[in-house]
Amino acid sequence: MGYAMVLGEALIDLLEAEWDGEPVFRQVVGGGPLNVAVGIARLGSDVEFVGSVGDDGLAGRIRTVLGSAGVGQRGLVTVAAPSALAVATFAGAEPDFRFYGDPPSYGMLGPDDLDRALVEGADVLYCGSIALLCPRTLAAARRAWGLTGRLRVFDPNVRPNLLTGAGAVDELRSLVAEFAAGAHLVKLSAADLAVLYPDTPVAEAAERLRALGAEAVVVTLGARGALVAAGGEAVAVAAPEVAAVDATGAGDSVMAALVADLLADGPVPDPAAWPDRVAFALQVAGLVCESPGGAASMPTRAQVAARFPG
Repeated sequence: MGYAMVLGEALIDLLEAEWDGEPVFRQVVGGGPLNVAVGIARLGSDVEFVGSVGDDGLAGRIRTVLGSAGVGQRGLVTVAAPSALAVATFAGAEPDFRFYGDPPSYGMLGPDDLDRALVEGADVLYCGSIALLCPRTLAAARRAWGLTGRLRVFDPNVRPNLLTGAGAVDELRSLVAEFAAGAHLVKLSAADLAVLYPDTPVAEAAERLRALGAEAVVVTLGARGALVAAGGEAVAVAAPEVAAVDATGAGDSVMAALVADLLADGPVPDPAAWPDRVAFALQVAGLVCESPGGAASMPTRAQVAARFPG
C-alpha cells in the first residue's frame, strides 16, 4: 500500500450551534480536502496533505488536527496571512458555507512550493475544491496533475457564493472539464452538477464528464445515496438509513473512502465493481452524518463495521 497526496484547502469552520439557549458558533478544523485527508488516514491508509495555512494560532490547530489523525504534512507551507474562516449556518442537516479571508490563507500555495518527489511518489493524487479558484494554488494543482503518472481523483466541491462576476460559472465548468479529462475518478454532488450543468439530468451530466475522459464518476445524492457512471448505464446505490444531525464533511468522507480503497485494493478492475465500493463509502458518510462536525467525525473501518454489521 502506498500513499495518497491531497492538495487543497485547510481552514477553520465556524458551525452554527446553540449553548444555554443562545446562538453560538462551534470552531472546528475543516476544508473539504483536509476532511478527505483525515478521512483517508482514519480508514487506515497513508496520506500527505499539501496546501498553505496562515501564521496564527488557528493554523497551529490545523497542524495539530492533521498530526493527531496521522496525516503527513511534508507539503504543508506557512504563509503570512490570518487563517481563513468558513462560517456555516444550517437549514436542517445541510450547511450553508460563507467564506472569509482576503487573501485566503488556503490559496497561497504556488507551483514552486511543491515537493516533486512527494508528488511523483503518490499512488493517488487528489486535487479539488475551492483552493483551485485561487490562481496560485490552481497553478500548483496543474503542475502536480502533470507530474503524476498514477491515479488522479478530482472533486470540484462547488460553492456558488464564491462564483462571483460574469463568466465565473463558465470558467469553473472549463476547469472541471480540464481535470475530468485526466481523472480516474470524479466525485461530486447533485448540487454541484446543478450549478455546472443546469437543467441537465444527473445521469446525463455524469456521462458528460465521462465523455470528457473521466474513467468513473460518482454523484452523491444525499439521503438518496449515489449514482455511479463507470461503463454502461449509470447505477444507483442506496444510502443506509441514519439519524442525520450534521452533513458537514459527508461528501468528503465518500471521497476519503473511495481513495482509501484505491490505495488498499488498487484500481477497480471491472466497472461493475464500483457500486460495492460506493456502498461502503456511503456507510462511511452515514456515520459522519450522525456526529457533528467535519474532520472530527471521520470514522475508522472498525467503527463503520460496528455501525453497519454484515
